Amino acid sequence: MAGEDKPIDAETKLLASMAYGESSAQNVADEMSALASVLMRQRNARGYTSMADFTKGERNFSYVTSDKNPRYNKMIKATDAAIRKDAGMSMAIAAAESALKGGPDKSNGAYFWDGGDIKTHYDTHFKVGVGIKFTDPSHNIYGIAESTDLHVKTKVVKKRVNGKIETKTEEVGRYDHVYDSTTAIGGTIFWKNNDDYMKLTKCKPYK
Repeated sequence: MAGEDKPIDAETKLLASMAYGESSAQNVADEMSALASVLMRQRNARGYTSMADFTKGERNFSYVTSDKNPRYNKMIKATDAAIRKDAGMSMAIAAAESALKGGPDKSNGAYFWDGGDIKTHYDTHFKVGVGIKFTDPSHNIYGIAESTDLHVKTKVVKKRVNGKIETKTEEVGRYDHVYDSTTAIGGTIFWKNNDDYMKLTKCKPYK
């Protein structure tokens, strides 16, 4: 294949290794592609121009670079030749190359994801605690319950009625969950912030 002997550049390899490390052992090409797209979206949204700077500046976003993730470590330490001979790692390279070029986004605009830990740690999982909703039943690959945590924002309004100032409390808005699913591929559920939550809190979509 043309270009198969071309060295894999550091940016591609780091992004591919992260997507490979975060993905399930099933080695699903679309899952890795979606993860690579989310990583790129986060990198760009947070103002970084390289994955190396992103991983240094946002160590709490993806732990695979520092938590001894076996898949990440396997790929980041592999030679180019070994990567090309491995089906899963080759998929990860293709996913990274596509994401770096702004290719198709299999995550459907997601900024976050979860693997099986959302089921095994359901009771203490952060996203579950603030509220999750599956926008399509097919996204619920782990068969977990949706969760809600109602927040209502109000304001006090003063009005003159018949010459007197009256005050009343009016609702500004509400939300009962923070995360909406966008898709699920392989062993990964992808999420974005709920529109009502972002409108009410003025939060950034990547936080």
